[in-house]
Amino acid sequence: MAVDRTKEKKPAMKLIKPNLGIEDAGRNEVCEILNARLSDVFTLYTKTRKYHWNVRGKHFGQLHELFEEQYTELEEEIDKIAERVRQLGGLAVGTLDEFKSLTQIEEQPGYNPNDIGMIRGLLDDHEMIIRSFREDIDTAEAAKDTGTADFLTACMEDHEKMAWMLRAHLEENDSSD
Repeated sequence: MAVDRTKEKKPAMKLIKPNLGIEDAGRNEVCEILNARLSDVFTLYTKTRKYHWNVRGKHFGQLHELFEEQYTELEEEIDKIAERVRQLGGLAVGTLDEFKSLTQIEEQPGYNPNDIGMIRGLLDDHEMIIRSFREDIDTAEAAKDTGTADFLTACMEDHEKMAWMLRAHLEENDSSD
């Protein structure tokens, strides 16, 4: 029996607009991009965790551990992005429907690639997020939001490191030494 939650809805709380020296339009635009990245990172977190659970092959142990390290980092980043939205006076998205509507990361239900396919898929997703962060940094700077630009730069660098770790698993040994 489904529970009717419509009766439980309370009036929305009035948000107090912050006075941070950022125009409302710029602040709202920055909150929108932060929510989009929050959705990307949450979706990538979920995908990385799925691969952690389902990795197989001769590199199982190594990749199982790598994927765990990465989803742990992503989980921390999710919280930081949501808190940044709140610091700017916005509301962070937080439902699966919201994440799905805002993310550019493609989910692949029922698809479980081999270990190399997992690495390539995660690498592609990290690189897509990195490119988005680069654009988002420009948007934050145009809004005169140096704090968010710096925050996004740090997030981008974290994804660059995770991408590098994944890329290293795909590189072939050069035998021309």
